[in-house]
Amino acid sequence: MHKHCLVTGGSGFIGQHLLAVLTRKGYSVTLLMRQPQALSALRLQINQLGGDGELLAAVTGDLARADLGLDAAAREQIRDVAVVFHLGAQFAWGLSAGQARQVNVEGALAVAELAAQQGSRLLMVGGYMLANHGHLQRVGIDLANPLNTDWDRLYRRTGGYEGSKLEAHFRVVAAMRELNAELTVVHPATVCGHSQSGHILPAQPLAGLIENLSGGRLSAIPGSTAHWLPLVTVDFLAALMVAAAFDVHQAGQEILALDAHTPNLQGMLQLLAQALRVPAPSRHVSIGLLRTLLKVPGVPRLLRTDAESLDFIQTTRFDTAATEAFVQRHQLTWPDIGQALQATAGYLASAPSAAVKQG
Repeated sequence: MHKHCLVTGGSGFIGQHLLAVLTRKGYSVTLLMRQPQALSALRLQINQLGGDGELLAAVTGDLARADLGLDAAAREQIRDVAVVFHLGAQFAWGLSAGQARQVNVEGALAVAELAAQQGSRLLMVGGYMLANHGHLQRVGIDLANPLNTDWDRLYRRTGGYEGSKLEAHFRVVAAMRELNAELTVVHPATVCGHSQSGHILPAQPLAGLIENLSGGRLSAIPGSTAHWLPLVTVDFLAALMVAAAFDVHQAGQEILALDAHTPNLQGMLQLLAQALRVPAPSRHVSIGLLRTLLKVPGVPRLLRTDAESLDFIQTTRFDTAATEAFVQRHQLTWPDIGQALQATAGYLASAPSAAVKQG
């Protein structure tokens, strides 16, 4: 298969590690970037992560613009890509439906159309909550015909970011099917840092949880002993994405990137607290009570937590049999998630620009 790829969201956390894996394997990559002048700095970062920054190029584009803002020269530069990796998204708690839809839904549809026009496979990043059918029904997804979902109502229930990710998934799946184009979807769990170095960016949700623990703002464990926050290390996720993108058997398939050995939330916090050398919380607080508290003005800012994030802490366990078969077939090895958690906490505590400070 031709070794040229297009990547959206390449400067983000998952994107950086994906670029490192692709270029380490010798793939040339063109990035969709709003500010192509940032490519030089990104190349240096990819080199630091073990990739080859010289294999990176860029075209000017924007997920928020019509036709991705690509001019004729840019389209010519990417017309021969074998795979389009779509990671780009606007992430923030509290996004309005309009803000989220413009980039996360309309942008994703534009990327899908581009991939279909070029005959490229689209590898899209979804989210593990899409594998939780009970949750999808509770928030209002019409599982029999997802496009009939009352999206405005769903956005009011889930918030802008999660609502837009759900809508984008079902609309892109339908569009690629209608266009008779190849689509592979990877649904990652919450992303942990690199399994060895702990590298993670401060804006990641797990980094925010670690910051709250380190700063003494996490005095109780959300939920019960049955609650957990499913994880996947960023390096394993990147390797799995590349394997899935070039696997002919994964066309039209969805794969769940979730480490079933993730400890429950109490165990996770104990591992993180040990690495940070701070006390671990021992008592539990119900998710319902937390939701109520977070409705009080000023509390989300005080606790540095948003009610939207609570949906990801759950008791549901997932069927990972298909993922395990895929992992074995490609001879991938799951990292030790406990060690990865401690490495992530250590990275955040020691990084010069880290938001986490040891207590």
